[in-house]
Amino acid sequence: MIDAKSLQEEFPILGQEINDEPLVYLDNAATTQKPKAVLQTIEDYYYKANANVHRGVHSLAERATKKYEAAREKVRQLIHAHERAEVLFTRGTTTSLNWIAQSFGDAFIHEGDEIVISYMEHHSNVVPWQQLAKRRKAVLKYIPLTKDGFLDIDEARKQITDKTALVAIAHASNVLGVINPIEELTQLAHKHQAVIAVDGAQAVPHMPVDVEKLDVDFYAFSGHKMCGPTGIGVLYGKRYWLEQMEPVEFGGEMIDFVHPYESTWTELPWKFEAGTPNIAGSIALASAIDYLTKIGFAEIYQHEKELVNYVLPRLQAIDGLTIYGPPEPRDHTGVIAFNLDGLHPHDVASALDMEGVAVRAGHHCAQPLLEYLDLAATTRASFYLYNTKEDADRLVEAIKVTKEFFKNGTF
Repeated sequence: MIDAKSLQEEFPILGQEINDEPLVYLDNAATTQKPKAVLQTIEDYYYKANANVHRGVHSLAERATKKYEAAREKVRQLIHAHERAEVLFTRGTTTSLNWIAQSFGDAFIHEGDEIVISYMEHHSNVVPWQQLAKRRKAVLKYIPLTKDGFLDIDEARKQITDKTALVAIAHASNVLGVINPIEELTQLAHKHQAVIAVDGAQAVPHMPVDVEKLDVDFYAFSGHKMCGPTGIGVLYGKRYWLEQMEPVEFGGEMIDFVHPYESTWTELPWKFEAGTPNIAGSIALASAIDYLTKIGFAEIYQHEKELVNYVLPRLQAIDGLTIYGPPEPRDHTGVIAFNLDGLHPHDVASALDMEGVAVRAGHHCAQPLLEYLDLAATTRASFYLYNTKEDADRLVEAIKVTKEFFKNGTF
């Protein structure tokens, strides 16, 4: 069992007041806070090991390279990839998905091929496929959702056919709080000789993930959503595909030989990592993985389940509050999107901020989903390992205060 109250002491930013109220941070789906261990790792790197990797033979360069490649191994172990060569460091989930679309897509998607995604996707898992479809004259198709916000698996079976070349899907929704049946979708895609790419940004930080068991072809996630720094992410790809794909960025580090009119690429995984990588970010991501692994990903998942079991019925009991996604707590991740009748989500978020409660308001980079739901925006609260039931109570009370203020004009 996680002692979230004690964990909060390990996150310096959580100890402050916002608008004279103790901070309750519930914007974890956007980015998570960083523990002292991760912050210290970043400082230690720049104080003790700052050098470029893979190039120098001096002690600092060798020290930096060792730490950088050790971070890659930590990621491999985390997601259970078969080998380190299948783990590519990127700037984040967005970059990872764009690499797939540009490298795999331009090589293997042909005119008339179909690309299948869902209506719940983040823009990072929509726009690259829109652009790929335009470039390759392919067809972009959407899997609809059930009334409770689940992916409609029966419709998925209709949409994924022998014409499907690629399926791109979120492991967990950043708005609806649902977890998609990735293993089933992978089997369905492979049955039709299609490739599957998974956006794992909202999954890897919150639950155990095994890419070999899922049998996915590609899997992408970000460090900053799992207690790591911004600007670092991961693209997992099966060696079979990565060996056939061309890099999308060119320059130093990723080459084997450069001649005046021709170049050749180095081996995996480095052929994709052009230029000086985010060395500090990679090493700090490894520190975040150590931190989360010590707590336990199964325990993190269970902790968030307990919070949702506690708070969702309380939110549902507020008159005039509409929650999007599954109505049963057992079906929800720690992401809860809602609206208050008659109030714009931005007004709600601003009012909650006055109570010290940080949430997100807007379209959450999921405009196709909100258009599908006939919404302009929602307010979103998202929980993580350091949130407590007291935080949940603060959210509920802040919503009630907000409702009263806009009704009667007093806090």
